[in-house]
Order: sequence, then structure tokens, then C-alpha cells
Amino acid sequence: MQKFELKETSTTPYVLLDNLNGIIKLEGRSIPENVIDFYQPIIHWIESYIKEPCNTTLVHFKLEYFNTSSSKRIFDIMKKVETIAAQEGKTVTINWYYEEDDEDIFFAGNDYKTLVPKVEFNLLEL
Repeated sequence: MQKFELKETSTTPYVLLDNLNGIIKLEGRSIPENVIDFYQPIIHWIESYIKEPCNTTLVHFKLEYFNTSSSKRIFDIMKKVETIAAQEGKTVTINWYYEEDDEDIFFAGNDYKTLVPKVEFNLLEL
């Protein structure tokens, strides 16, 4: 398993998947033309990471906008990393960042928080 990184584009977020440090990060806009094609390698990487995760996994979502199709994939990522928290001695923290005046991103994070109760979920204002 290797570190995985994608540069941000106008329609896809910056992605960092770092298995050595237990970091998963998505930043930017997520409105890819083909959501399945974009997120499939990310989901596959996380499925591999789950088999040998770090003791502490930090997940950072710093999204300024995402479409409905992306929201499903974001939730898929959260549910997958939540399974790590069920492993003995493992902790998962999700940091969900939002701008002060961005109620849509704030409320989306708040909704996700209720759907992944086994992880520490922080709503962090930028």
C-alpha cells in the first residue's frame, strides 16, 4: 500500500491518503463529471487501509462545495473509516471544516456526524 495523492482541479478536490501517518484528506470542490470513476480508487485505497490501519486515523473534510452524487461517496468513506474505530486500540477522528457563513456545509457535517457515531466527529469553523 502506498501513499495516494491527487491534485485539486476545478471539479475535484485535493486528495491525500497517507497510510504511514493515518491521514485521509479531501479539500476543495467535489463535482466530478463521473463521481464513481473519481471516488473508486479512493474507496479501494481505504478498503486496503482498513486491513492495517494506524492506531490513530485522522480524516479531514475541507470541502467548499459538493454535489449530491459526491455526498454519497463522502458518506461511504465515513462508514468505511468508522469500521476502523471498532478495532481494538484504534481511534478515528473526522474533522469537518466549514466557513462561518456556510450553513449548507455546516448542516451537512452535522447530519454526517449523527450517521457515524463510533468516531469522534468535530465540526470546525475556519
